[in-house]
Amino acid sequence: MGGLAGRLAVVTGAGSGIGAVAAAHFAAEGASVVVADLNVDAAEAVADGIRAGGGIAVAVGFDLGDVDSIAVLMESAVRAFGGIDVLLNNAAATHLAGERDVPIALADHDLWNESFRVNVTGTMSCIKAAVPYMAPRGGGSIVNVASGAGLAGDIGHPAYGASKAAIIRMTTYAAIEFGPKQIRCNAIAPGLIVTPATEDTWAAGPMRDIMVRQHLTRRLGTPSDIASAAAFLASDESSFITGQVLCVDGGLLSHMPYVADLMDLMAGN
Repeated sequence: MGGLAGRLAVVTGAGSGIGAVAAAHFAAEGASVVVADLNVDAAEAVADGIRAGGGIAVAVGFDLGDVDSIAVLMESAVRAFGGIDVLLNNAAATHLAGERDVPIALADHDLWNESFRVNVTGTMSCIKAAVPYMAPRGGGSIVNVASGAGLAGDIGHPAYGASKAAIIRMTTYAAIEFGPKQIRCNAIAPGLIVTPATEDTWAAGPMRDIMVRQHLTRRLGTPSDIASAAAFLASDESSFITGQVLCVDGGLLSHMPYVADLMDLMAGN
């Protein structure tokens, strides 16, 4: 059995992409997993796959933008498994980080407000709702999926990036507040992860070549890269780590802007 044996985990946004892979990874490491997603059919499919592989999972439909729905999610987790040890806040309003998330000079106020309401307030509400169930069990681990866009600027999607920056700072506040209860809180800042949502845009065509050049690993990330990092932060292997942001980005943010060009020049490209 793996490093999450006996743990009771809630994974939000687990119907697809990073969340689905993380839920399966947690289960493979021995956790009982609540697969939570707005798309309940997708969540059921992920939970079915986990159970078919011998894991323990239940699916729960929930809406990150609805505080009552979040409360029901945590109550459902407790009814299913008796408590909560791990919360992976992966859900986000990614549909808002599209064509409407335009430069600030043209900003759509409604989109900005909704991005923060769902991504930031929703994540905060998940933490608030889960902590009362973690504390009686002697503590727990909260892992927030942020983004490299929350640490450095980009040419687009400022509302999304700003909301992820807010999640990063909220992570430190949660670590301070709940540390005395032995509840840790950390964040993961992924680089470009190839998922169905990115494989036809950032991870496709000429854009893919540009992005690969900027990753020191010379490859883009996969959902498994994030799932492995989340499992580490959820486990006792990271018991002395809290209030931190772990960049899982293939070195994307670890170099000066000209490094990729210099490396190509030195290689004769």
